Amino acid sequence: MATRLYQVIRRPIITEKGLGVKELQHTVVFQVAKDATKTEIKEAVQRIFKVKVDHVRTAIYHGKMRRRGRAEGFRSDWKKAYVKLASGEKMIEYAENL
Repeated sequence: MATRLYQVIRRPIITEKGLGVKELQHTVVFQVAKDATKTEIKEAVQRIFKVKVDHVRTAIYHGKMRRRGRAEGFRSDWKKAYVKLASGEKMIEYAENL
């Protein structure tokens, strides 16, 4: 189970929108495994970062077609998770140096 925790959460998403939601809504944004469920994401964040999670929202982004010269291909589909921390919890700091 411990190895699955680190397979569920791939990386934090550090964008302007992601940092805005972090400041205003007490929510952190992660790229997660495409087959991960909301309960798996909640458990992984709680165990890895040792915080309480209020709820999780997810969104699936479909890969776009990209070209480089004559070569064509598709970017892979990916899943984003918005994880709202419980009130009174300390914010996860993954983007301190920005």
